[in-house]
Amino acid sequence: MLEGLITLPWWGYIIVALALTHVTIAAVTIYLHRHQAHRALTLHPIVSHFFRFWLWLTTGMITKEWAAIHRKHHARVETPDDPHSPQVLGLRKVLFDGASLYRQEANNTETLEKYGHGTPGDWLERRIYTPHNGMGIVLMLLIDLLLFGPIGLTIWAVQMIWIPLFAAGVINGIGHFWGYRNFEVEDASTNIVPWGILIGGEELHNNHHTFGSSAKMSSKWWEFDIGWMYIRVMETIGLARVKKIPPELSCDTAKQHLDLETVKAVIGGRFQVMAQFAREVMRHVHREELKKADRSDRESWALLKRARRLMVREAGLLDEASHKHLNKALERNGTLKTVYVMKQKLQGVWQRSATTQEHLLQALQEWCHEAEATGIEALRAFAQKIRTYTLARVAT
Repeated sequence: MLEGLITLPWWGYIIVALALTHVTIAAVTIYLHRHQAHRALTLHPIVSHFFRFWLWLTTGMITKEWAAIHRKHHARVETPDDPHSPQVLGLRKVLFDGASLYRQEANNTETLEKYGHGTPGDWLERRIYTPHNGMGIVLMLLIDLLLFGPIGLTIWAVQMIWIPLFAAGVINGIGHFWGYRNFEVEDASTNIVPWGILIGGEELHNNHHTFGSSAKMSSKWWEFDIGWMYIRVMETIGLARVKKIPPELSCDTAKQHLDLETVKAVIGGRFQVMAQFAREVMRHVHREELKKADRSDRESWALLKRARRLMVREAGLLDEASHKHLNKALERNGTLKTVYVMKQKLQGVWQRSATTQEHLLQALQEWCHEAEATGIEALRAFAQKIRTYTLARVAT
């Protein structure tokens, strides 16, 4: 029986397969995604080229193609021009046929020309990696067979299927369909699980779509992004430099008035502001109104109960039936309607175009005065909290 250069127990081969696959995952999330597509960090040339070489061996993906397709996804997200939106194409199509959607878009020269700027174009890329992108996969097969014998074919198969299945399928599919959301952005992105390990942190997809240019994908203290952990290790030893991470809101209790610093904090941390508003105002008021509601009126009770999720949800993501349900609930409850209107007005502060910081400050002052005048305690408390907002200096 043929044997490879390395003989392992059965569990050893499993560990090897997972370890080799994990290197590919790290290469995709750190090099292709955060470094190349979003320029969220810089990498030492040795690290950058290792990842590029490893991806040539294990995926055959071309850096320019991957970066261009992903940038187009962000630019045209959830529209017919999105290369892989399950909201447009259906979950089944993206989940099980994501690799073919990638190849289809890779053949679109307009996409590559418009979105593929700034990617490697050196001699190796022009002469080897791009024109012979299938050669690396064959070479990887031969290496696996040489090292591990016939079982190497299985190890190679695991390496080949992991990225098409999990990245192209699960992240692009489920990551825009099922999961939880920390931030109500305009697209349907979700965090699949709070532990970004299987796909290097890409599981935290809603966080990523909220802060697309961030090198860090975790947001809550209980979320774990293993790709970010690797980046921090590389930064410590001088192999990487982080350029951007999400802004961090801080509350300075000694600060009790609105100023331009407040404006910068509210605008820069607007997603966190709205997440706090949803938690501290909308959910709190909804809970209080639900306590006062008449449970014997089952229709009104059910209408009111469902309204909480719809109030928090980004309005552009609600279908016609949900809009009707929400409007009906708000018409029956004046307090909830007031809170919802104040949510829309708060969003309107930073949605204004061609305005100065002074105008934004005035708009924020007007919002706070109006919130306090409603007589709703949760709104009054939040208006007071806004006055304390400042952007914390985030150490990377």
